[in-house]
Amino acid sequence: MAWACSSGSNRGLVANLARARIISDERVVSAMRAVDRAHFSPHSPYEDAPQPIGHGATISAPHMHGYALEHLREHLRPGMRALDVGSGSGYLTACMAAMVGARGRVVGVDHIPELVEGARAALEQHYPDWVRDQRVRFVVGDGRQGHAADAPYDCIHVGAASPEPPAALLAQLGAPGRMFVPVGTALQQVIVYDKDSSGNVTQQPVMDVAYIPLTDPDRQRSG
Repeated sequence: MAWACSSGSNRGLVANLARARIISDERVVSAMRAVDRAHFSPHSPYEDAPQPIGHGATISAPHMHGYALEHLREHLRPGMRALDVGSGSGYLTACMAAMVGARGRVVGVDHIPELVEGARAALEQHYPDWVRDQRVRFVVGDGRQGHAADAPYDCIHVGAASPEPPAALLAQLGAPGRMFVPVGTALQQVIVYDKDSSGNVTQQPVMDVAYIPLTDPDRQRSG
């Protein structure tokens, strides 16, 4: 797996990700330039490594966010609807919102209320237009169950590892639609699930990873 070097600025970080060929699509590059990671990550925002954000949670390494956006890019076009499970800091949710535009909708769901409030506050401070046009919404909930109220989604990103294929999330995926999710316990792989217009689902393993698990709030906080 290619890793990008650390940088002293958001623009430098994005340039490093592009140089390492982790991101190449212009819309992905533009979104990651538009959303400054420092607005969402209090510690070493431009280092290409996971960083703690409190409550037993982390913000994923920038290269993983880059991979996710690249794999989901065809389902993050203007006007589309997306779900970010385990939205945490809200950074990737915001990048997804940059890609779907003012007519699109992105829902970030997390089971830690303090993280949801922090993500909402960061968005209101730095991207207030996106709040006013309801492009982005953060909700408190069990991400393992998705967010059925706004389903179906053109794409779903899952930011923590599911021990098995997430049936509830697949049910909320549109037809067509795509989901990017780490699956497994001791050994984890990112799996891309594609649902065609007839509702048939196929899957493709993408890479080996090590994510925190999808779990209950108390277990996450104590972990």
